[in-house]
Amino acid sequence: MESRFGVVLVLILAAASSSAQKNCTCATNRRALCTEDTSGNCLCTLVGSNRRVNCSVLTSKCLLMKAEMSSAKGRRFSKPEHGFLDNDGVYNPDCEDSGIFKARQCNQTDTCWCVNSAGVRRTDKGDKTLRCSELVRTNWIFIELKHKERSKAFHASEVANGLRQIIQNRYKLHPKYITAVEYEYPFIHIDLKQNASQKSNGDVDIADVAYYFEKDVKLDSVFHRSNAFNLSVNGEPLDVEGILIYYVDEKPPEFSMKRLTAGVIAVLAVVILTIITGITVLVITRRRTGKYEKVEIKEMGEMRRGQNS
Repeated sequence: MESRFGVVLVLILAAASSSAQKNCTCATNRRALCTEDTSGNCLCTLVGSNRRVNCSVLTSKCLLMKAEMSSAKGRRFSKPEHGFLDNDGVYNPDCEDSGIFKARQCNQTDTCWCVNSAGVRRTDKGDKTLRCSELVRTNWIFIELKHKERSKAFHASEVANGLRQIIQNRYKLHPKYITAVEYEYPFIHIDLKQNASQKSNGDVDIADVAYYFEKDVKLDSVFHRSNAFNLSVNGEPLDVEGILIYYVDEKPPEFSMKRLTAGVIAVLAVVILTIITGITVLVITRRRTGKYEKVEIKEMGEMRRGQNS
């Protein structure tokens, strides 16, 4: 009897332990590894950096990117010799102890560049002698969404209210930082603005909010799977098929002419060629006009001499 009671007790304790482990998860970050300590506290550390994470708030974008790169390493096939990736979008960042980006990033290579507080490159790439004197703050994030075609447009006020509620409630961003939500079928424009002087220690950073939001829209949510993303307007699903995010810094970026795209260079070349052609035509026209004037004067002189004779 006692042995049976002992077995049952062990099973109950095992079930309780298993249940506790299941409840020990990070609501705001599915890339965190969580375990209970001896006191029953749920402790979570981030993949990639092994840093303790506070699951009641959003994780910084820098640490999220580091976790993503660490997760991707386990899934990636061996890269071909001399093969390389354009890592402007996602790279393995260096983070300060506070979780923010370091001003200079090198992606563990000899190629380096300067980033803003959102981790986005704002200079040309250079070698390890490149110096980035400060981490320039991104104070305005412009988000553009495009939803799928539908039989009729949403009401602009309902779109604005729905998105403001989602950003405030899901990402805990203070409403004063959501400065605009505009709708013009099928495009939606969201402005997030936050100066360094406005942001307090308890405020979520707009760069982190934009990153979480982008991940949600692209169906690659950072939140735990129990915290599903439901984007809707007045009960109707808002199916987004495209998202663009523009970053505006407190100081302008420092790109050289190399940064110009082929399209911009082509436009500049056409404009310059048009100007040169116009000047050439003007000069030739003036020369011809002057020549005709001289001929007319000479002919009039000869006619007068003939009349006088």
